[in-house]
Amino acid sequence: MSPDMPPKTESRPGPLAGVLVADLSTVLAGPYATMLLGDLGADVVKVEPPDGDPTRSWGPPWVGERPDRTAAYYLSVNRNKRSIRLDLRTDAGRDVLSRLVARADVLVDNARTGGLSRLGFGDERLAELNPDLVQLAITGYGTTGPDADRAGYDFVVQAESGLMSITGFADEDGGRPTKVGVAIADVVTGLHAAVAILAGLLARERGRVAGQRIDVSLLAATLSALVNQAQNAWVGGEAPGRLGNAHPNIVPYETFATADGDIAVAVGSERQWRRFCVALELPALLDDPRFATNGDRVTNRAALRPVLAARLASRPSAAWLDALRAADVPAGAINDLRAAWDAPAARALGAVEMIAHPVLGEIRQAAPVAAFSATPATIRTPPPLAGEQRDEILRDLGYDDAEIEGLRDRGVP
Repeated sequence: MSPDMPPKTESRPGPLAGVLVADLSTVLAGPYATMLLGDLGADVVKVEPPDGDPTRSWGPPWVGERPDRTAAYYLSVNRNKRSIRLDLRTDAGRDVLSRLVARADVLVDNARTGGLSRLGFGDERLAELNPDLVQLAITGYGTTGPDADRAGYDFVVQAESGLMSITGFADEDGGRPTKVGVAIADVVTGLHAAVAILAGLLARERGRVAGQRIDVSLLAATLSALVNQAQNAWVGGEAPGRLGNAHPNIVPYETFATADGDIAVAVGSERQWRRFCVALELPALLDDPRFATNGDRVTNRAALRPVLAARLASRPSAAWLDALRAADVPAGAINDLRAAWDAPAARALGAVEMIAHPVLGEIRQAAPVAAFSATPATIRTPPPLAGEQRDEILRDLGYDDAEIEGLRDRGVP
């Protein structure tokens, strides 16, 4: 661990200790969900295709050297897992998966609709193998309807969900519809998936049901993430447009250029508005009826913004941030990712950890977010190499050494 990183949480069982997760998902939404379960203490067995999760090769940037180099993308969502590669087109691969499913508490997959059925693991077969299984399927557009057979891609879903239509600067400002800087449709879907799995486990634990199937789609998850903007569309009677960094319902709540950069300002209440005007030494704004309330400021945004922009452009960012924070007005610098991860606040939270990897060396990870007082979420193991725990997993499933050796040429590389 880097000497300036906070110490890791004492190693104690997490809240999901004893839960076995069979993870057949690849890329992002599913692996993100199962990583969260792993952080909470679950034993996540990552079942990869023979060539491994595709994100292992989604570089540069890379960590390590050929032939063991791994894309940073893969490393971001696959810690706290054990890996085995299976060719589910072979009898041997299907036999291993059958044993795993029979013992698992949770199964996660993101195959196209009907994909598991075509491999011999439809809902009826899974129920036969394990009637207590909580099965979560991630699809792009659900299992019914006109798009059920389409593959789901974050970028396309951001476009089709309407998210892209409200992201970016307006046409008159030279803008075009823009995706979010991370695969946010996948991330939100992964969060919904993790919550749904926990709910499924709780329902089973309380005896309400045995196992059940849960479906989560990228489209539905992204639509749900539109929150106030979706309501704006229906209540306001027209679809919201793009406002760049401005907020559709709060003013001022956006970025402003200073004498040497840009800062983010979030005036979220009338008390903050008064303190903001005093800090900017613009008391006349408090007496202007056009800006008396937030609703007035939203209506008269075009008149207010130039006044604020001219004032904020007169001093450097640091001077304004000091003044605004002294006035208890929310404001912040616009950090790049390296600066954000190195910020004192992130370090104080323990939000970043350095973890050792047996081949790739030391890698930096965002720490688990939730802090439990008695059953901590922790980073126990680094992202695995492809098939790294093959023999260990097979032994757990009851294979002896001779059988394990024989499986090498029968679909279990």
